[in-house]
Amino acid sequence: MKLLILAVGNKMPSWISEGFNEYAKRMPREAAISLIEIKPEARNSGKTAAQIMEAEAQRIRAALPTGALCIVLDEHGAIPTTKQFTQQMQDWMRQGCDVAFVIGGADGLHESVKQQAKQLMALSALTLPHGMVRVLLAEQLYRAHSLMHNHPYHRD
Repeated sequence: MKLLILAVGNKMPSWISEGFNEYAKRMPREAAISLIEIKPEARNSGKTAAQIMEAEAQRIRAALPTGALCIVLDEHGAIPTTKQFTQQMQDWMRQGCDVAFVIGGADGLHESVKQQAKQLMALSALTLPHGMVRVLLAEQLYRAHSLMHNHPYHRD
């Protein structure tokens, strides 16, 4: 199983990259995390937010691997508990499918990307910086994998 994070945005601060890389390197080969950065549309192009989201949606669809289960990170998505997220990860591993998590850009995600998703998920009810979401998602994937293997990373 591959875990892919498709994130609109590039040129993240070093602390974002370092945080993401720290959790990604902890993952075993059978649950490796890969980051695919999607180039954001220029905000100074005179395009509307809808046009920007459509351009980014085209890039996201082009980068989504065929057959991967698409999970969109969205503020209106379900907020799983750590145990629920761990159970989902176990289910994905049993199914043997790749999972692609999609993180939108500054304007959010085009509706077509949300409709393509198998699930909408939120990490928090708070508004989070898009770069930080990469780190938090990678940490939660590591935590879920640790729980599945009875590692003492998580405490109840």
